[in-house]
Amino acid sequence: MTSKEQKLSKLAFRFGLLGLLGHLIGLLAASLGFSDYSGQGFSFFNFSLSELGQYGHSELAVVFNGGLFFGSLSLVLFALFALQNSDGPWVLTSFSVLVSSLLALACVGLFPVNVYHLHILGIEYFFYFAAMSVAAYLIYLLRRRGRPKRFALRGSLLLSGLTLGLLLVFILMAHTDDGMVANGTWFYHDLVMVEPRPEIRFPVIMEWAALFSFMGWLLSLVWTQREMRRLD
Repeated sequence: MTSKEQKLSKLAFRFGLLGLLGHLIGLLAASLGFSDYSGQGFSFFNFSLSELGQYGHSELAVVFNGGLFFGSLSLVLFALFALQNSDGPWVLTSFSVLVSSLLALACVGLFPVNVYHLHILGIEYFFYFAAMSVAAYLIYLLRRRGRPKRFALRGSLLLSGLTLGLLLVFILMAHTDDGMVANGTWFYHDLVMVEPRPEIRFPVIMEWAALFSFMGWLLSLVWTQREMRRLD
């Protein structure tokens, strides 16, 4: 790597870790301090991302939304720095679309579910752009099989395939009457404040699974920029 590439890689790594840490801190703080109207604590099995950031419903919503907003903006900087070191058109495409997905995620934090329509648009476009970004990255991995790749770790192909699968399943469910939500409507519009609340809500579980898998995928990209790889 040239000195410019090393500097870009260093900045990408730092902003990437900072962004993921912001997401993690916001999530942990808000989930531990969560209590709904009936006094029920938070569970990843029946409370959605939107409810964790709902003002008047989640006591630490401001912490969660702040972590989501500023963490996503930090990850945008990671993507912008990293794409300048791209070693192929498909990884460049992946990072470019990734910027859009992270900006949409930042909007989810900026506009909580209290601002319903903007919040829902943010969630929808986050999943659309995230799926496109991971798909482009998968093409990058497959087209450069057997050749050195600047943005890949051992297991990247498996993780990317899993992430894309979960994202696509969630998107498909969001546009299908799956019979598992109140009134049989698309669950983007029924994902919040379903009462009586079942102990296990499959759409909610899929949302968190897709989100956590995507964050794991992001971590793998950030990790490719660490000091050891920059010096290779």
